[in-house]
Amino acid sequence: MDLDAFRTLLTPAGRGALDEAVKILADGADPVAAASALRRNHPADLAAAALTQASLRRRAEAKFGPDAAVMYFTPHGLEQATRPEVAAHRATRIRAAGEPDGGPAVLDVCCGIGGDLLALARAGCRVDALDLDPLTVEIARANAAALGLSSLAGVRTGDAALADPGRYGLLFADPARRGARGRTFDPMAYSPTWPVVLDLVARAPAACLKVAPGIPYEFIPEGAEAEWVSYRGEVKEAAIWTGMGAGGRRATLLPSGATLTASGAEAETGPVSRYLYEPDGAAVRAHLVAEVAALVSGRLLDPRIAYITSDRLVRTDWAPCYEVTDVMPFSLKRLRAVLRERRVGAVTVKKRGSAVDVERLRKDLRLSGGNSVVIVLTRIEERPFALLCQPVTSTDG
Repeated sequence: MDLDAFRTLLTPAGRGALDEAVKILADGADPVAAASALRRNHPADLAAAALTQASLRRRAEAKFGPDAAVMYFTPHGLEQATRPEVAAHRATRIRAAGEPDGGPAVLDVCCGIGGDLLALARAGCRVDALDLDPLTVEIARANAAALGLSSLAGVRTGDAALADPGRYGLLFADPARRGARGRTFDPMAYSPTWPVVLDLVARAPAACLKVAPGIPYEFIPEGAEAEWVSYRGEVKEAAIWTGMGAGGRRATLLPSGATLTASGAEAETGPVSRYLYEPDGAAVRAHLVAEVAALVSGRLLDPRIAYITSDRLVRTDWAPCYEVTDVMPFSLKRLRAVLRERRVGAVTVKKRGSAVDVERLRKDLRLSGGNSVVIVLTRIEERPFALLCQPVTSTDG
């Protein structure tokens, strides 16, 4: 979609075409039939733009919920946009750093379609946002208007490298992490590049940088806080905070809001006990596995692998718990025999520190039966092991 086509969608005729496209797709029409139906009442280019936007809104419902029905997207923008729950968490932290009657003035560079911009405005922060791409800017501006946030959210086309973060209370930066070859995990390949981002941070009173969860530790500025955020058990992203009076490492779980910081705990290692705990990925990324082990009075099976074992059954959001029924050195033949004997027809396979191909293993097990089991593949003192477990759904502290 080009800029002119998108602007046409904002006209009365464009809104009518979009409403019609949404209804046609909701009625179950396939893309070809939907396009033919729209072209009977609208020019071909408007019909195509409306159908594309209607399709994106349907996809966006899983991430943006009811807001998706009035928002606008690009495929790339939708993919890269922050989940509202994660954006709201960050916005709440930023809002708390402001004055009692309002959050700090925020400069949002590389704003994309406005996921974080909208959350910041909803939290009461006044936001000046910019992006290099004129179409993306127009979409972010339209999203702010659609959600009634234009009075707090201004959006313009601009180069982040030329911005002046010193005029604001906080810099929010979400550098693009996708190039011509797809997603990049190297901060030096971000756009703007990492040195440019750090220069902006150095000139800002406070900053929040959205980065990939796998960011190498050596890229985290000295004295900054690095926070990894998990949403419903899946690590979504990391944020680097400066000038907010905090430092070190933090893991946060959403939607509960539980947070964990480094305490200096050191985890011991020991043999497999009755229960196995699988620390949330945010705690693993933040190197806070020892802190999770302390919560469950546990120890590591291996010092380099994030599985915790304990004799105690403890309720915690930080690690699902499994009761261990069998521990065996990994052997396909033996594992298959045990599962056949117990009439296991369904398995959940988890692994850390194992080179086993999970999909190949599923085929090789030749499962048959009405029972189920969790198979944990791991390494203990350089030896591969398989642990058979059952999920513990209710725990006593």
